[in-house]
Amino acid sequence: MTDGPTSAGPTSAGPVPDGPTAGPVRTCIGCRRRDEVARLLRVVADGTTLRVDPRRRAPGRGAYVHPDVACVALAVKKRAFGRTLRAPVEAAAAGAALAAHLDGPVADPR
Repeated sequence: MTDGPTSAGPTSAGPVPDGPTAGPVRTCIGCRRRDEVARLLRVVADGTTLRVDPRRRAPGRGAYVHPDVACVALAVKKRAFGRTLRAPVEAAAAGAALAAHLDGPVADPR
């Protein structure tokens, strides 16, 4: 028997949102904050372009990003879409596809 603390609870890469969660938690690839899946936008690679998956049912590897122009711009700047989806995704095209979905321009990362 040991008198010290035991490893109880999950190990995580970051803080979990405050309060009870309604479902699974994922990390935004732009700001790297963890949030509930219901608050994030899922995108999947469709060849070399991105496709928004609002129902979260499309096959393949998905990436999650907050539906916010700032988070999308950060993800484009970091080239996080291609790395997360493990697919050759054009960063500028990814930003344009998500900007069309969000109805707002994404800043040029240069």
